[in-house]
Amino acid sequence: MKVILRQNHESLGEVGDVVIVKDGFARNFLIPRKIAYAAVKGNILALEEEKKNISKKKEQEMHVAEKLAVELEKISVTIPVQVGEEDKIFGSVTTQMIADVLKEKGHEIDKRKIEIDEAIKSLGIYSVSIKLHPNVAAKVKVWVVRE
Repeated sequence: MKVILRQNHESLGEVGDVVIVKDGFARNFLIPRKIAYAAVKGNILALEEEKKNISKKKEQEMHVAEKLAVELEKISVTIPVQVGEEDKIFGSVTTQMIADVLKEKGHEIDKRKIEIDEAIKSLGIYSVSIKLHPNVAAKVKVWVVRE
């Protein structure tokens, strides 16, 4: 059965690709989950309209992410932590701690989007990357200070 993909699928392809799959796979999995629909003339026309909407939406998301990245570049985050001998931190600074401080400053960032290169286990200044969009990332300075 020929189907048109409405979403990216790991093993089948990208949005808009026309692929041939087994009938049962299409009827029982792809079509009910709105991953694909049957490749008939009317659906091909609907696909063109859907592609336009998706491209506009992606462009708008990219623009919003770029604006947010510019704002985040200006911010520095201070995280007070308890330290032991030789200024070693008890535990480490986590992405959740950084997300909480950013939330206090008015930026709601999901902790899964924050990328720490290596564990922060001592006092100092660190640069942390925040992945806002697949093509947009912002760097935030994190100051780890004694509590």
